[in-house]
Amino acid sequence: MNIAGENGPMAAGRKKAATTKRPAAAGRGAGRVLALVATRKGAWLYRSDASRRSWQADGPHFLGHIINHLVLDPRDGQTLLAAAKTGHLGPTVFRSTDLGRSWKEAAQPPAFPKLPEGQKGRAVDHTFWLTPGHASERGTWYAGTSPQGLFRSEDGGATWHPVSGLNDNTQYRAWMGGEQDGAPDGPKLHSINIDPRDPKHLYMAMSSGGVHESTDAGRSWAPIVKGLEVVEGFDRSNLSFHDPHCVRLCPSNPDRLYQQNHCGIYRLDRPSEEWVRIGKSMPKKVGDVGFPMVIHPRDDDTVWVFPMDGQTVWPRTSPGGIAGAYVTRNAGRTWQRLAAGLPEGQVWWTVKRQAMTADGHDPVGLYFGTTSGELWASRDEGSRWACIARHLPEIYAVETAPLS
Repeated sequence: MNIAGENGPMAAGRKKAATTKRPAAAGRGAGRVLALVATRKGAWLYRSDASRRSWQADGPHFLGHIINHLVLDPRDGQTLLAAAKTGHLGPTVFRSTDLGRSWKEAAQPPAFPKLPEGQKGRAVDHTFWLTPGHASERGTWYAGTSPQGLFRSEDGGATWHPVSGLNDNTQYRAWMGGEQDGAPDGPKLHSINIDPRDPKHLYMAMSSGGVHESTDAGRSWAPIVKGLEVVEGFDRSNLSFHDPHCVRLCPSNPDRLYQQNHCGIYRLDRPSEEWVRIGKSMPKKVGDVGFPMVIHPRDDDTVWVFPMDGQTVWPRTSPGGIAGAYVTRNAGRTWQRLAAGLPEGQVWWTVKRQAMTADGHDPVGLYFGTTSGELWASRDEGSRWACIARHLPEIYAVETAPLS
């Protein structure tokens, strides 16, 4: 099937922040792209030609299963992990070592330890987020679950073990709140980021529960929430009221992070521990509420977001029924709307936190999936969009990887 895209926590051990702008690395030219699409009722793989104009669909995989995240291991270019919630197996992880031609369930998926009879424990409702480990730690993966839990695999996703420094920390358990707190479909641990310079330096976020950092591979954690706002009337000193939607580490400058929050868009430049709200410069009629956050692979000043209607009712649709991505190329001082090729009105969908991503080409390709089952792509950093797939189930996540 060919689809024509054009038609359609700690001060100790912390790294010193960069003081000068890094020169951009040489960009990657034309090349095939694999788009990995996770949906409410299965997963699809889309393979492009070298120009990223034509796309070949492969799927559905796991038809009928909820797939929250589908990720390719960049260290071998072959291993795929799918975070699934199935009707008969419950929450699990599937693995493929041949780019999706065959799949096998993890022998030991993420799960909280069973407690002695009579004691109330926690149960994983679903694995929500998958992150490949550091480049030096082949076979290592991290997973975030709902309710909030952090798990690690050291065998390519076959077996998973709790990161007890977080999961068993009584203070963190209090910040996580109850199992009905957080997102409408359950609280989540997400946005697991690994410093490319140090495999022990981790960031993660919890909805709810705030943003946190570890410099010892997860044995201990410290919150980084200074400067972040919470819903009016709530106490920002209580981490259970903090709701980060998506946190991303800049590939070209690991001392800079961006965040899309329930209460705005923020930037953090280490070693500072204070987030700066950069979404106030967004158009007032649009606001700075949304879920996804995408960072340019070679320019730490360039960031894309996809706002949603953030009025009190929270309809979770495009503001005013008018869709558009927004980009800043100066670290948040100004924003520009990118909507050429998108519908001009009556757009009543939104984009979830994992459903927008970029490839590594030059110019960068951008991709997002909608809650109404459309997959959109841009070959020119958002200047123009084309729909490359329609009529899919609700899209939960979109990732990309290069194809040889």
